[in-house]
Amino acid sequence: MDPLPEPLDRWHRAVNARDLDAVRAVTASDVEVGGPRGTARGLDACVEWVGSSGIRLEPTRAHSVDGRHTVVAQDATWPGRPDHVPGTAPVATATLFEVRDGRVSRILRFDEGFEAALAAAREL
Repeated sequence: MDPLPEPLDRWHRAVNARDLDAVRAVTASDVEVGGPRGTARGLDACVEWVGSSGIRLEPTRAHSVDGRHTVVAQDATWPGRPDHVPGTAPVATATLFEVRDGRVSRILRFDEGFEAALAAAREL
């Protein structure tokens, strides 16, 4: 696995700790967040998603596409959700991240897998 760029490492640690102040500190004000439920833009939308989803993302593979874009395969769980069942198997997902000026500026989830996220990154 390629090492995660520092902003992505800090972002993952903040999300997994549900440290919303730390998420704010490492995320761009105009961040784009997209996934199976649609797309949203803005820091408040990102922080709300982290706080309400209860998500935990464990990186399992990373590939730096260029100086700004990195695709990260992750095992996703939602232990912070009220309906979470302990012992539920993680969901494999891939996320295309963009980092601009040291902050996470794009977070796009691809349930189709790592290769689909890589293809999307190469088209940007």
